[in-house]
Amino acid sequence: MTHAFTRRGLVRTLAAAAALSAAGLAHADGKTIKLLVGFPPGGGTDAIARLLAEHLKDELGGATIIVENKAGAGGQLAAQALKAAPADGTTLFLSHDHTISIVPQTVKTPGFEPAKDFVPVAGFATFVNALAVSGGTPAKSYTEYLAWLRGPQGGKGVVGVPAPGSVPEFLVKVLGERNKLDLVAAPYRGSAPMMADMLGNQIAAGVGSVPDFIENHKAGKLRMVAVIGEKRQAVLPDVPTFKELGLSGFEDLPYYGIWAPTGTPKATLDQLSAALAKVVAKPAVHDRLSAMGLTVGHMSGEQLGKTEAAYTATWSKIIKATGFQAQ
Repeated sequence: MTHAFTRRGLVRTLAAAAALSAAGLAHADGKTIKLLVGFPPGGGTDAIARLLAEHLKDELGGATIIVENKAGAGGQLAAQALKAAPADGTTLFLSHDHTISIVPQTVKTPGFEPAKDFVPVAGFATFVNALAVSGGTPAKSYTEYLAWLRGPQGGKGVVGVPAPGSVPEFLVKVLGERNKLDLVAAPYRGSAPMMADMLGNQIAAGVGSVPDFIENHKAGKLRMVAVIGEKRQAVLPDVPTFKELGLSGFEDLPYYGIWAPTGTPKATLDQLSAALAKVVAKPAVHDRLSAMGLTVGHMSGEQLGKTEAAYTATWSKIIKATGFQAQ
């Protein structure tokens, strides 16, 4: 009798454990997830995060997803917050190349090491940076912009960039050197304030991502005159690449992805990656991201990690060639 009782008790215990496990998974699906963004509201990265968050909640069993903007220091504050967060899938970081690949090379003490502190969840797009001129600038093309700088501006110009020590800043340096112009990069705390000054004609030009510029470009409030990459963008068929214009070396494309704290369970990472794959495949999401100037496509965590490593290596060479010293 004792033996039978023990077996029945074991069965009941296992059944209870299974029920608790299932309840735990259901609770996990319904939990609140913070999606960190390292730039202010109103910019391209913020808009992308909010679009994905809106659709991810349905793929994660009705989870509440809160986009939390921790703007400043080129995304460092958000990255530091991710490092300090519990590794349970409740805090994620949506970022592009700047914070993950560039900041660790240009800042002496960024407060995080991507390879050590973060694990890639999944990537969802690549994009290109562009040179844009403000509406008050008479130039209608890259060539006209250079002519305007050499003429009325005396060979000098100020070009806005969304963050110091960023790919846009290094692009400005190379533009100045190769065209024998005195170009000064003016760093902002994100693309939104830079855009505000461009729209107000406080600065004549800026370098940023196509998603940052696309809506105002379509509205005629500013003009993108050149983009990086091997080929022209589908949303900007009339805008040449820098390579076409004789400025090679800027063909590797920046990326967008989501990261979690190191130690996050693989099952959680897989669930999040699968959910993101379903979201970016939805026509409403895919078409919206494409219209913003992104080349949309799901990358597994492993693929995102390889993309990140290759991009970092390319820009390490460019940064060293400019003579930039980590600050």
